[in-house]
Amino acid sequence: MTDRINLIKQKLTTALEVSHIEIIDDSHKHAGHVGARDGGGHFNLNIVSSEFKDKSLIQRHRIVYAAVDQLMNTEIHALSINAQTPEEFSSN
Repeated sequence: MTDRINLIKQKLTTALEVSHIEIIDDSHKHAGHVGARDGGGHFNLNIVSSEFKDKSLIQRHRIVYAAVDQLMNTEIHALSINAQTPEEFSSN
């Protein structure tokens, strides 16, 4: 499982200038689910990048999905995204 997290992290940090990233593998909560049965994992992503500045929630998600596109439906079945700017992150 750590290999999947490292792979996702690598894709994101290569595509984006990331100041904070946290990936939580929640696949164990979805045992027996179709995507989990087929090998894809369920992940929660908290990511902070200045590249999200002035972007809508949908635009931020598209940026993230573009970075991990090759992993979707293979390594990743479901991805919950919390994408923030550094200013948003520091105020929380």
